[in-house]
Amino acid sequence: MNAPYDGDRAQGTGGPGPAQGTAPGTPVPGQVPPPAPAPDQDPYVQDAYDYDPYRSQDLSAQDPVAEALYDRASHPPPPPGTYQEPGPLYAAPQAPGPGPDPRVWAQTPPPEPDGPSRHLPYGDHAATTQFVGVDSLVTSASDEQPEPDAFTHLYRDQQAAPGAPAEEAPVATPAPSKPAGKAASLLKSSAVMAAGTIVSRITGFARTLVIAGAIGVATLNDSYQVANTLPTMIYVLVGGGALNAVFIPQLVRAMKNDEDGGEAYANRLLTLVVTLLGAVTTICVLAAPLFIRMMSPTIAGDPKRLDVAVAFAHYCLPTMFFMGVHVVLGQILNARGRFGAMMWTPVLNNIVVIATFGAFIWAFGGFTTSGVSEATITPEGVRLLGIGTLLGLAVQSLAMLPYLRDAGFKPRLRFDWKGHGLGKAAGLAKWTFFFVLANQIGLVVVTQLATAAGTAAEKLGHGGTGITAYNYALLLWQMPQAIITVSVMTAVLPRISRSAHDGDAAAVRDDISYGLRTSAVAIVPCAFAFLALGVPMATLLYASAGKDAVNIGYVLMAFGLGLIPYSVQYVVLRGFYAYEDTRTPFYNTVIVAAVNAGVSALAYFVLPARWAVVGMAAAYGLGYVVGVGVAWRRLKSRLGGDLDGAHVMRTYTRLIGACVPAAVAAGAASYGVTQVLGSGALGSLAALVAGGIALAAVFLLAAKRMRIEELNSMVGMVRGRLGR
Repeated sequence: MNAPYDGDRAQGTGGPGPAQGTAPGTPVPGQVPPPAPAPDQDPYVQDAYDYDPYRSQDLSAQDPVAEALYDRASHPPPPPGTYQEPGPLYAAPQAPGPGPDPRVWAQTPPPEPDGPSRHLPYGDHAATTQFVGVDSLVTSASDEQPEPDAFTHLYRDQQAAPGAPAEEAPVATPAPSKPAGKAASLLKSSAVMAAGTIVSRITGFARTLVIAGAIGVATLNDSYQVANTLPTMIYVLVGGGALNAVFIPQLVRAMKNDEDGGEAYANRLLTLVVTLLGAVTTICVLAAPLFIRMMSPTIAGDPKRLDVAVAFAHYCLPTMFFMGVHVVLGQILNARGRFGAMMWTPVLNNIVVIATFGAFIWAFGGFTTSGVSEATITPEGVRLLGIGTLLGLAVQSLAMLPYLRDAGFKPRLRFDWKGHGLGKAAGLAKWTFFFVLANQIGLVVVTQLATAAGTAAEKLGHGGTGITAYNYALLLWQMPQAIITVSVMTAVLPRISRSAHDGDAAAVRDDISYGLRTSAVAIVPCAFAFLALGVPMATLLYASAGKDAVNIGYVLMAFGLGLIPYSVQYVVLRGFYAYEDTRTPFYNTVIVAAVNAGVSALAYFVLPARWAVVGMAAAYGLGYVVGVGVAWRRLKSRLGGDLDGAHVMRTYTRLIGACVPAAVAAGAASYGVTQVLGSGALGSLAALVAGGIALAAVFLLAAKRMRIEELNSMVGMVRGRLGR
């Protein structure tokens, strides 16, 4: 060394030494520290330590590692000026203290004071400065529990005060299992809803079978269908569309942002629905004759049919109140992640209606023996059927209350609607109202034309060609949509709403693409199955209606391929609703309704009466083909020009390519069996089984050769569940 150590030089030259027990250079509280003694002149050292560029800053700021790892979140620095000024840069070393405890290999650092202990090195104001970056990564790097330290036992004795016996190391508890991924969660929720929907649809078919066995599928059933359709149309027009499309995102936002988890908002919404639908229901019951005349001038022209239809309407119209209650309670549960109740409670409604029409058959006999019609049905029979229909919806809605109790939600009336977001939702709902209005106008046109065509065809000896055939075929045709697409999108919609609220267009696109491709695996084959096997399906299900069931099969075949654009449109519109855009779906529905009504009118005037309703069914799917083209372009633009179109189109193209030869094989097998065994119940069952086997075999073989990713994943999942 060229220069001796300053501390040794100070001691050796007679400089002042440190006080007993006090480190040299340590200032006495309350006093100004004395200046450091000037060292002897050293020709080698000279003035090397006179200039200190860091003297005005905290010395620890010279160490970037210590600065980065310092936990400022737990120990914030004091404002500038409150820290102790640094002493001389170079001073004599402290007197040696007692040696380290040999039992402790690393001394426990002294505790940090409660107050500020350091200053900001660069002059920042500590009261207003927020520390992010490395500090945040160090203090809150992850919400997951850390892995247990395998070396805890080595420094266990440091956890207690010196001299105290060391405590036993705590037993590390296993970390909780991570939640399932979004795909697994969606599959689980979708499976619960799909199971409920399947049971509901099965009981719904049983319901239509019993109704057909009780009152047939001709004009008396047409009158019941018109009366039973009225409350659904009015309910959807008044508020049903808004509840389904607008208030789900609002409920999700209320749960996310409100302190009570959205309970107050949900109760205000429930009170609003109960009040509004109660008033509307009362008015509609009084105006029942007017509604029947509007729905079907053909029925209004026959006094007997008009009286029966109005009597049915008086019992059916109050069901709209219970529809609204059921939907709003179901959406409250959906927003809380409880998806099963809304899909399972309709089973109770179907059971009540089945029991009602079964009692009618027991009291008055089946249609094939009684030949009941508008002229022969008794007031007691009308009253029995009407009360049973109303009771079914009441039971369905009241059955939601136990599920709400399990979810921790307490329904109560709240009339403080102003200033709580319902006005915003109502503003969004106005476009949904116009959306539903356009849709219902198209439905009214179809109902008027179908009842007129059915009446004319029955006079020519072709029963089952009116609105009853249209509705029954539509119910069967919509089954895959309700089981697959609705179940998947009901589980996806809350997450799409959150992603849209966060501005994450990529997540919205991925979820919509997932919904389209996942539902297509079942929707596309079902559409071709309806086209190839529509007649044996109808003649098997509605065998009690006799030869009239064949006409229902023709209508079902005409609906067939329209299921594909119908499902696609449903998924695409969920994207607009997630962004609280209800105007675009309105314009889209106007286009669909206009095409449907226009082509249906053309079919009514051009085709024979027997085939008019078949043409109307084809017009229904054609309207959605046009609507999908418009909606797809608009949503693609909304998401920045990317809707994963190439991936989606590739999936649909391959599925259609696999279904075309499968449908040809199924149709040929079904037709051959029918020619041998006839179109009765037994022959229809055999034809349906043979055609179904041919359809499934050819489709799976073709799909495997085409390497359809979504189908292979589904088959692998099913085989894994079966342990094969």
